[in-house]
Amino acid sequence: MDALLILGGLLLMLSGLVWLVMRAFATSLLWGWGSLLPPLTLIYVLRHWRRARSAIGLLALGFIPLIVGLVLMANKDAERLQAILSLEWLKPAAQAPAELDIQLRGELNHQPFMPQHAELIDGVLSLREGQDFFARREVKIRLPQATQAPIRLDVLPEDQGELPEVEVSWLLPEQDLPEARRLSKGYTLHLDLQALPPNKLNGDFHLVLPPQYGTTLSGRLELFTDRLRYRDGQLDTAFDSQETLAHVVEDYLQRRFNSRVVQLLELPAVSFPASSVPLAVVAKVNGQEQRLDLQLEKGARGWQVKGDRYPALSLPSVVAAKPVVSEDVALNEPARTKPDRRQRFSLLRLLSNPQQYQNLSMRVVKLNGGTAEGRFAGLAADGSIRLSQQHGGAGQATFALHPDEISRVELLEP
Repeated sequence: MDALLILGGLLLMLSGLVWLVMRAFATSLLWGWGSLLPPLTLIYVLRHWRRARSAIGLLALGFIPLIVGLVLMANKDAERLQAILSLEWLKPAAQAPAELDIQLRGELNHQPFMPQHAELIDGVLSLREGQDFFARREVKIRLPQATQAPIRLDVLPEDQGELPEVEVSWLLPEQDLPEARRLSKGYTLHLDLQALPPNKLNGDFHLVLPPQYGTTLSGRLELFTDRLRYRDGQLDTAFDSQETLAHVVEDYLQRRFNSRVVQLLELPAVSFPASSVPLAVVAKVNGQEQRLDLQLEKGARGWQVKGDRYPALSLPSVVAAKPVVSEDVALNEPARTKPDRRQRFSLLRLLSNPQQYQNLSMRVVKLNGGTAEGRFAGLAADGSIRLSQQHGGAGQATFALHPDEISRVELLEP
């Protein structure tokens, strides 16, 4: 009601002003133009009161509902009235500062490309545009070499050998899954990235693909090296990621068992956003396996274990000593290598033995040409393949693909 009274009063006052200007133009063209200026409007009212008094009466009548509405609003919601009178609503909304300083410009598939999120995790450099589950446009570069800072890499179109694999993908409005193109050679790439503590890299980035791909990108790049976030030098436990939950659980176990020798063996995948999640945790504490059912909740202080009342850990940090191995034993001991599960990998092997590939990164190619990539999260009740993806500000999500609509599946790590 108060808002309607204020609006009605303003409309009456505006009608009175318009009527006054019309009366001034009816008097003469000079007075009409002059009445558009406030000082000359007042002079016109004094000189031609008999003509202007009806318009002034309508203008004054508008003050009555306006004042009544303001008084009612002040009694009901004084803060709202103060915000309206301060005119703060006219100012543009302040935008939160970006997490990353990305100054890249270019195009992807002949369309402008300005990535908002960048990361280099598990040897995969990813540049994304868009905050949805599937990026509108994305560039992925799989680096075959070690990814410890500093990272310096130059690739030319004529180079051969083991080179980074470049994948570009884009999602059209009428598509369910993005289209993707991959190159293993024939492109130009320049990387010069330096460490930026605690968990970032920054430096120069330059990428040019062959002309038919319509993809170029150049400028300064800043990216994350893990899925943790920090605020004022401290870990931000309010950020939604699997790594944040792992850190919270590890800190809880260290304080609960009064030991820093804690190793998480199993932590179930969590889909975000969420405010409370149950976790069946398997960990080794001082070499002994512990199985715990924990409830994690997200509150004002971020993620924490429900019922956590354990004090801060006071033990000094433990540095694990390397076992001393004699030179003769080292020479005679055969090299231990893990089997590469990518060999002879197929959709049939995945469906028959899903436990062997749990939480491994893989790529699914659909019959219609679309692709999806993520970590294998098991099989659904109907036999569909479940993949989970973690995307910075978009959180983690899980989706399922039925085997009947899959052309092939590729395992991306051993």
